[in-house]
Amino acid sequence: MLKRAFLIILLSSSVMLAKAQSEEQVYNRYLDFNLARLESRRDSAFIIGEEVLPNAAKLADKARTNFYFSMGSLYENDSQSAKALPLYEKVAAAAPNYYVVHRALGYIYNKQADDIADKLNAARANAAEYKRLKTIYTATVKKALPHLEKAQACDPSPETLTLIKMLYKNINDEQANATLSTRLKALSANCIDLLDDK
Repeated sequence: MLKRAFLIILLSSSVMLAKAQSEEQVYNRYLDFNLARLESRRDSAFIIGEEVLPNAAKLADKARTNFYFSMGSLYENDSQSAKALPLYEKVAAAAPNYYVVHRALGYIYNKQADDIADKLNAARANAAEYKRLKTIYTATVKKALPHLEKAQACDPSPETLTLIKMLYKNINDEQANATLSTRLKALSANCIDLLDDK
């Protein structure tokens, strides 16, 4: 019995060591991932990216941030926003002035809010359900707005501005709408439009 337990532990350790990747191996796979994306080999990029993902902590900070954004973009372009969202959140935390990720996050959260709004409109006859959904809708809109505002401040677009104003109107926050210009001016400082991985 003791020999069997020892053998199982030994085999498990060997398998874990075989799966563990060194920093250099992870970085090389990251380079392969970038090459696959550059050459428009989307399927290969997905496969390689999903290999790198569990070991992404072994990448240097800037390379990891760039990888998370690129992988998030792959997911988003493949209609997998739920997988893109946590990666984009990591990018926004690591590079808070990178407005491109804020635009992506803002629109993902807005899509979630739109889906909730559809349910909200269908629940008008049920006061309790309507109230519950209204709370969820408002919270989701409040997640979208800071990201949309950063994107608008750094890369103004009439569509994004209209969306921001409409969302504030939908959650009855006229005060925020009235002070939007001031916030956008403050947010326009230090905008980043490209990530560096070195």
